[in-house]
Amino acid sequence: MHEARRPAVRTAGVHRGGARRSAAPGRAHTDGGPVRVRPSPGRDRLRDHDVRAVEDRQVLIVGGGPAGAATAIRLARRGRDVLLVERAASWQWRACGVFTSPATVVELQRLGVGGPDLDRIARRLPAMRVETPRGTRFRLTYGADGSLAAASVGLDRSALDPHLLDLARSAGTEIRTGVAVRSVHGERATLSDGRAIRARVIVGADGLRSTVARDAGVVRRPPLGDRPALTFHVAEPPPLAPRDARMVVFDGGYVGLAPVPGGRVNVGIVLADAAWRERLRSDGAAATAAAVMRRIPMAGDDPVPWTAPEPCDAIEGASPVAARVAARSGRDWLLVGDAAGFLDPFTGEGLHRALRSAELAAIAIDRHLDGDVAALAAYDRALTRRTRAKDAVSLLVQAFLGSPPAFEYAARRLASRSEVRETMGRVIGDLAPASTAFDPRFLVALLRP
Repeated sequence: MHEARRPAVRTAGVHRGGARRSAAPGRAHTDGGPVRVRPSPGRDRLRDHDVRAVEDRQVLIVGGGPAGAATAIRLARRGRDVLLVERAASWQWRACGVFTSPATVVELQRLGVGGPDLDRIARRLPAMRVETPRGTRFRLTYGADGSLAAASVGLDRSALDPHLLDLARSAGTEIRTGVAVRSVHGERATLSDGRAIRARVIVGADGLRSTVARDAGVVRRPPLGDRPALTFHVAEPPPLAPRDARMVVFDGGYVGLAPVPGGRVNVGIVLADAAWRERLRSDGAAATAAAVMRRIPMAGDDPVPWTAPEPCDAIEGASPVAARVAARSGRDWLLVGDAAGFLDPFTGEGLHRALRSAELAAIAIDRHLDGDVAALAAYDRALTRRTRAKDAVSLLVQAFLGSPPAFEYAARRLASRSEVRETMGRVIGDLAPASTAFDPRFLVALLRP
């Protein structure tokens, strides 16, 4: 495995050029060549400490989840100097999604996740079965499209996230774990270990509560309000046969159930109703999760005893399970993944968006480092173009969920109209343009009596 280089520390007065990395490790470059700092014996000790504490890099990525790792992989493969910092010393379960469509699998393969590694990380799921409080059920499947398999997958994030970091490290990224970014001011980030990093571009890949977005002043209230989410895994009794994922809508929220590798089922609960949120505050996460699981109906192909499942890990929470920002880039920073905005997990495509934003970000950063002063602003516009229609679809779905009679009406028509159901599955799975959902012909086919 390639050993990531450690660049020499440079003083504040040294110009940081846009040159790509030399093949020779361990040497920092500017336009004028390698620079070595020799401390002066007579220099004031405090000032000497401050100079040494500032480290210059081309790119600093804050956050080691899929969005941050994918951005690092793409930039390092372009020969860029990349430092990625991740606050966790080792991987730990956190509130994150695991269900995703075949489109995400294609993105992972493009990054180099394939073959046995993909089989270890992803479990194929024939469909997502949506179930309403009134008992209506329908299966959303994903049609084959060239290289796209027809199955969604449930991901083992404890395997996926470290594997992506390994790919980033092999490409030449320096990765520091157990280090958090405390604040970002301009091109300078202060770390939890007291060091300071000065980077030509700082990438916020630090999730729903992004420090980079906060310090850039772009955080806004999510459009769907303060909806909390709970997530954890339970054991899946053998035999481990192919099973559908399930999205069970109940009065006041919904719960997603996604089988993943290793004989486990991921449980993701979103509490949309104020009464449920008050129950969470008064009774706690464990009691609230148990109350929700008692509302999961038994299914012939689902062997989990939902009245008393066997937990595999602690319950993690996020509130709100959404993020909204006024801008996704600035003069020397940009946001990727959930930090760049996330509406709601019902459609299950946060990971696909994270990987696509990473690709756009890497292209923009590469151009910026080569002197294109408009590249970072162009990233914001490009990501907005890619996500605007899908965000509108997500808001439309949430509008139906917020009106139980309307949701039941639409669900019954999806259950009985296979062509409409297939189109909706492809839109939600990012296999068809999201604008398809607003085509008058589709809306008539969906909503006519």
